[in-house]
Amino acid sequence: MNHKKVFNTIGLLLIIEGILLLLPAAVGLVYREPRAMSAFLLSAGVSATVGGVLVAFLRPKNNVIYAKDGFAIVSIAWIAMSAFGALPFVLSGEIPNYIDAFFETVSGFTTTGASVLSSVEDKTHAVLFWRSFTHWIGGMGVIVFMMAILSSISDRSIHIMRAEMPGPTVGKLVPRTKDTAKILYLIYVGLTVVQVILLLCGGMPFFDSLLHTFGTAGTGGFGVRNDSIGSYSSYLTNVITVFMLLFGINFNLYYLLLVGKFKAVLKSTELWCYLAIAAVAAGIITLNILPGYESAGKAIEDAAFQVASVMTTTGFSTTDFNLWPSLSKAILLILMFVGACAGSTGGGLKVSRVMILFKLIFRELRQMLHPRSVNSVKFEGKPVETATLNSVATYFVVYVVCLAGAFLALCFEPGFDFETNFTATVACFNNIGPGFGGVGPASNFSAYSGFSKLVLSAAMLLGRLEIFPLILACSPSTWKRK
Repeated sequence: MNHKKVFNTIGLLLIIEGILLLLPAAVGLVYREPRAMSAFLLSAGVSATVGGVLVAFLRPKNNVIYAKDGFAIVSIAWIAMSAFGALPFVLSGEIPNYIDAFFETVSGFTTTGASVLSSVEDKTHAVLFWRSFTHWIGGMGVIVFMMAILSSISDRSIHIMRAEMPGPTVGKLVPRTKDTAKILYLIYVGLTVVQVILLLCGGMPFFDSLLHTFGTAGTGGFGVRNDSIGSYSSYLTNVITVFMLLFGINFNLYYLLLVGKFKAVLKSTELWCYLAIAAVAAGIITLNILPGYESAGKAIEDAAFQVASVMTTTGFSTTDFNLWPSLSKAILLILMFVGACAGSTGGGLKVSRVMILFKLIFRELRQMLHPRSVNSVKFEGKPVETATLNSVATYFVVYVVCLAGAFLALCFEPGFDFETNFTATVACFNNIGPGFGGVGPASNFSAYSGFSKLVLSAAMLLGRLEIFPLILACSPSTWKRK
């Protein structure tokens, strides 16, 4: 373990966070919000100072990053970013309780979108900007963001990217990991700019357009109105629907499009499975909710929006789907587990992982029928390595155990029914945001105790980092020098 490199990198990250906190401070200046501006300036100073101390006093002898270093950096970085990112909420007085502020910030960086705020329309522009901006930073990954802008990161930082990027496997688009990070962020920024422009064309104010795009790009779901997207026009709703689906696609495919490899994109079985699941789910829900709607067009619009929002784990809403029929709610619950594509900004198990799990099941069934046959699991037209198959199976088992553990911990608190506790756990673990019952789209998480909010915060971090980085970071063996 390269201890100095780990904490030196954390220091760099806190300095960057301090710089990023100047952006909402500038927003506070523009909108004449002196208290919020002061809170962000003070928080920026604290974050940058702590980061500067770590960088100054913990200079590594070498910049090599090993696998366990990557897990430790990612785990500590996300917790540290959330801890310092919560300060302006408390200092501004808009979320005076630190645990509530920490929950809100973790929800932002992990792109979950679960909130403790009963009303967002009475919050300052600076605070609303920071809430949504954390989505945009966390969507692609806070460490990937740092790799994209700094040149001092180790060339072996693929270990960081593998620890932070979601999905069964992570590889390089180009030989240098730092260049891969830059390419990913260029695609990310490009899609962000296009969505902002399209929202502006539909008459949405610039501030609203920017923040809703942050929430869409990071598949987070924080908004600026209490009814989320419900009061906007059909054009704006449909634009957000399309971009939620776009940000739920593996970003490697966008790179292939840029270099002209169109056939490779069209052959992606994960992409077609992702789109097919979304289309079938939207179709069934439309038929199920149609009797309660005055027009088929509005039913299709709401169904498509909520399917895209839940499957990509964004968490925006145009209606209170908590009031939908049981079949529609059941489909949405399943989509919460499935999630988006690997290599996207979405959460959940990921479509590729679900596909591999089903292929594993079918292989075992064939093996039972024909014990002497040799059956390989193929994905995207290629045999899947045994290590990857074992990784997917192991991840699923640990995923279920952690989900069950978080749910049981939540059940210690009285006053909440099964549906509320279960969907709160699922929504936080899969980084979705709203659930059903007492945590539906028309409600929030404020009624939970501080202990439960910390449990749910841990669930959000476990889900976003896909469990293993946090578990390994807590293992004593990880911190041994050899």
